Amino acid sequence: MSTNRPQKLRIVSGPGSEYFTGKVVECLGELYKNRFRKISEAVMWKYSLNEKDALEKLSLIDDVNSKDIPDPECIPSYIVPNFMLDLKYTRFKNGEVKAEILESVRGVHAYVIYDVSNTGRVLKLNLNDPNSDMSEFTVNDHLMMIFTITQALTLSGAESVTLVLPTYPYARQHKKASREALTAAMVMRFFESLRVKRIITLDIHSKEIENACNFLHLENLHSTYQNIMKLRDVIDIKSGNVVVVSPDSGAVGRNKFYATTLNCPLAMLYKERDYSIVSRDSRHTNIKSIKLLGNVDGKDVIIADDMIATGGTILNAMKELKKFGAQRIICLVSLPFFDGDAVEEFERSYREGVFYRIIGTNAVYHEDELLSKEWFIQSDVTDLFANIIMRLHLGLSVNTLLDNRHFIQELLEND
Repeated sequence: MSTNRPQKLRIVSGPGSEYFTGKVVECLGELYKNRFRKISEAVMWKYSLNEKDALEKLSLIDDVNSKDIPDPECIPSYIVPNFMLDLKYTRFKNGEVKAEILESVRGVHAYVIYDVSNTGRVLKLNLNDPNSDMSEFTVNDHLMMIFTITQALTLSGAESVTLVLPTYPYARQHKKASREALTAAMVMRFFESLRVKRIITLDIHSKEIENACNFLHLENLHSTYQNIMKLRDVIDIKSGNVVVVSPDSGAVGRNKFYATTLNCPLAMLYKERDYSIVSRDSRHTNIKSIKLLGNVDGKDVIIADDMIATGGTILNAMKELKKFGAQRIICLVSLPFFDGDAVEEFERSYREGVFYRIIGTNAVYHEDELLSKEWFIQSDVTDLFANIIMRLHLGLSVNTLLDNRHFIQELLEND
């Protein structure tokens, strides 16, 4: 195993995912740099070597393990790893896509980072698209591109392919009410048929999706630590005046985690829905009535949810909490999609005093329209993804990343 240059670890960025991928790669570089420093210090102490001798011996190991012939004139030094794999993407006039790998990947462990929720103009980011009037990608376009990239890597001799999908596609279609498809499971089986080894995602909508896996590993990360770090700057979480409220029964587990971690009481909103009506936006939902189980009168309220799509459900929940006497309402969300006119609806509600802040991760790409809003605070999860990629590649345990209660406890104790 190379100590300095992870020769077989390569990162692929899907179209529209360059920003997030770039930040993950930047974090990876720092992680490997720190790892090399710690190994050097340990070797120097254990074998009574000076810094120059330790660097020469570690560089020798790297050169021996490298698939390339080392440059004899190259002075032993720490070299920042080159993680990025060079690909060329093409989209034809009929909508078909092609991924072409521009270097050898034989024996490589490839990690494909892909933000399938970025439905904006991917052309301006890094897409070789000869058809300029077809520069917007839907989720289905991204999904087809993932299939294409994955098979191109496999057929080119890659040892393994891991999909890093901050947003799992079709995650909300994980159960069927009547005559409909289990699309979340179907997508999982597509990935398995392409011999994907592992999927890394963030706060998947339902753990039931993992049951569709036969041999593929699903690593489900959580942004609780990153969101709590930002929450500390917004309110005093140790004031004793904070209540965590679950917006519905499906989010009780997530909000119970926050309530237990922050040592706060837990309340819940119970909603009755008319499923003959399809929710379109925050003003047109299928919610008939909302009841509160608990007390929020005069309290600062924290609501945690996995995603904000059109925002209708969460906005209505916050309006009801205001009626029950809640003071400041802060929503913590892993995947802030803000589909349709959600940004405008939230801006209007903020001006009306419905809520105080929305804290969401950068796992979903957004333009300045949202990032410039006073009420939106972005938390950074790129270091989380970089950590799990490095640990998986090195064969290290990832339990502390999947269950981050220990880190959160340390954060709160040192606050």
